[in-house]
Amino acid sequence: MLSLKKRKTEFFLFGGKGGVGKTSVAAATALHFAESGKKTLIISTDPAHSLSDSFETKIGGEIRKLRKNLFAVEIDPKKAMKEYKEKIAPQMEKMDFLKGLGLEDTFDFAGNTPGIDELAAFDKFLQYMQSKDYDIIVFDTAPTGHTLRFLSLPDVLDSWVGKMINLRMKFSGVINTFKKILPFGEPKEEEKKLGTEQLEAMKSRIEEAKGILSDKQRTHFNLVTIPEAMSIYESERSLSILREYSIPVENIIVNQLIPENRKCPFCTEKRRIQSERMEEIRKKFRGYNVQKIPLYKEEVKGFGMLEKVGKELQKK
Repeated sequence: MLSLKKRKTEFFLFGGKGGVGKTSVAAATALHFAESGKKTLIISTDPAHSLSDSFETKIGGEIRKLRKNLFAVEIDPKKAMKEYKEKIAPQMEKMDFLKGLGLEDTFDFAGNTPGIDELAAFDKFLQYMQSKDYDIIVFDTAPTGHTLRFLSLPDVLDSWVGKMINLRMKFSGVINTFKKILPFGEPKEEEKKLGTEQLEAMKSRIEEAKGILSDKQRTHFNLVTIPEAMSIYESERSLSILREYSIPVENIIVNQLIPENRKCPFCTEKRRIQSERMEEIRKKFRGYNVQKIPLYKEEVKGFGMLEKVGKELQKK
């Protein structure tokens, strides 16, 4: 029985230019894992949530069971930001050492600090990432630009948090020295710890997330594209930046390939252009597993169509 140790959760992330079909591919992947017996959670971090449309079921901001082994949730950016502010703002307001250093405006969590929505989304991302309740967690991410900023937050926050902790420690050391020399009395225990515990905890969570995101055994990032020049360029740029952050990319998924139809001159010409683009994709992404999904005459939504896409993704 000791050998039957519970396996760690694996994470599947899908990114790419807007309109290439990331949500459909992510939903199909989640459904495939659920049907293969793995307890699966699919999470939408895209503010334009289309996960509900894909499953033809209202999902919302609370985890909902869609069928056996399949669960879904759509992160509400406004709600996540509200929760984040309520959790962090009181701690930041207590940090008197920010005042007088010109930093209080920078960390005005009660206001509309630029990027606060992404910080809030990332906080939620961490919460789900640290969950041990699922075998598989699938992230249906936002379009590429947003996603890359989202994934770079561990490094951004790590840098910021590290500086804040060092600043706090230095400031605390100066104050403690003065309190020993001058008749201010010993600092209270609460004052010694004020702020540093919260910052250390945040830094610890960020380090754990960075470790998971760069773990090839647990994290699988998939770039979804279509056989068009702009989408290929976007994927190439994304791959370069993901590599900088040590995010392992496994698959390049090419969606919306036109099936052969010799009776349709328009289809034949489009297929010819797509064939050229496919050759370009194979050259640019040599070493990656390139998977293909055809363009269907029906919309890819509902469990039936998602199962069909899932079967295409299993082909080698």
